[in-house]
Amino acid sequence: ETIRMLRAAVDGGVSYVDTAYGYHDGESEIVTGIALKNGYREKVKLTTKLPQWLVQSHADMDRLLDEQLRKLDVGYLDFYLLHALSREAFIRLQGLGYKDFLDRAKRDGRIRHAGFSFHDDESAFRYIIDDYDWELAQVQFNYLDDEAQATVRGIRYAAARGIPVVDMEPLRGGLLSGDVPAIHE
Repeated sequence: ETIRMLRAAVDGGVSYVDTAYGYHDGESEIVTGIALKNGYREKVKLTTKLPQWLVQSHADMDRLLDEQLRKLDVGYLDFYLLHALSREAFIRLQGLGYKDFLDRAKRDGRIRHAGFSFHDDESAFRYIIDDYDWELAQVQFNYLDDEAQATVRGIRYAAARGIPVVDMEPLRGGLLSGDVPAIHE
């Protein structure tokens, strides 16, 4: 059913597919790879994310990226994001040489563009934005979260530096669609 739904979305005009190492108990990349067979891969920009919480050494970054390419059964990714960055996680990745890893992965063709997904405050967002020549930032943003996490100011800060921003949680996990019952305290 997932394969049918993803292909129907692409047939209907979806051109950006985002997955990650840990989604659906590690199965999302595998199913996404299968769904993108038979010409569908060429119709989309494919994104997955480095599970930074599993990175203990510089070599882990290469190992995980190579594993993800195998799971997706593709030769390259259009976008590769450092997943769920906070200031603390980012500082750890700085110490492990994330810049060298991303630059090498771009040079050898495993990824086309480097970015990050983000969960912290505006100060941390600006700190991360200023540390690398990012090509994409993924942030939680909706009309309830405009002053939370990256904030409107942070998004404008990224835009002023020419960094595109992709939104996650535009419906705040369904809460803003009315499909999720409100939690009463």
